[in-house]
Amino acid sequence: MRRRDVLLAGLAATVAPIARAETLPAVLELFTSQGCSSCPPADALLGRLAREPGIIALAWHVDYWNGLGWRDPYSSPAATERQRRYAEALNGEVYTPALVVNGARMVVGSDDRAVQSAIGAVGGFAVPLTVRQDADARVAEIGAAGQKVSALLALYDPQRSTEIGAGENGGRRLTEYRIVRSVTSLGTWDGTARRLTLPGVAPGLGAALLVQSADLKMLGAAELPPV
Repeated sequence: MRRRDVLLAGLAATVAPIARAETLPAVLELFTSQGCSSCPPADALLGRLAREPGIIALAWHVDYWNGLGWRDPYSSPAATERQRRYAEALNGEVYTPALVVNGARMVVGSDDRAVQSAIGAVGGFAVPLTVRQDADARVAEIGAAGQKVSALLALYDPQRSTEIGAGENGGRRLTEYRIVRSVTSLGTWDGTARRLTLPGVAPGLGAALLVQSADLKMLGAAELPPV
């Protein structure tokens, strides 16, 4: 487990589409923990960026801080494993707060300038993706990618506040945003165009549909805001 102290600054029917990937410049994935004293500024930055047009923001709470005085109630091994895979693909480290932009670049999650630079460098998607509401379900239309792809649906809590009882943030009340609560794999295939029926989303939760290449680069994405 590592921590990066910030030294640089601080988804066919005849209804209209809910979201189109080509209007979404970036998916921001923050790897964070309530046990990390360097993470609250990154959580706040993610919350601010999530309000900007075209940004899909997700906070993955890792579990490797849980043995250091405070167990993050939103943490999961899946988040830690996702970060490990990104670090391996990007020849980087596993640390918090780390923010991955479109699966292509990892930066310190609280460094606004570095995040904006990464968005500018890797923003935009290669695969058209549209999510529509038909009579009974949401259906995703995913364009041809020309390479092997995988898709997942991440459900997130828009915002939560927690009183921290111990650890590095003990005594603080932390407000966090876009907290990933569950992930459903929608399959892996050869990259031909595909139509997927999406699982239901519980009231109050949002969802992000992510389509990635074998090397984890983000090829397409769409967001389903909370209802």
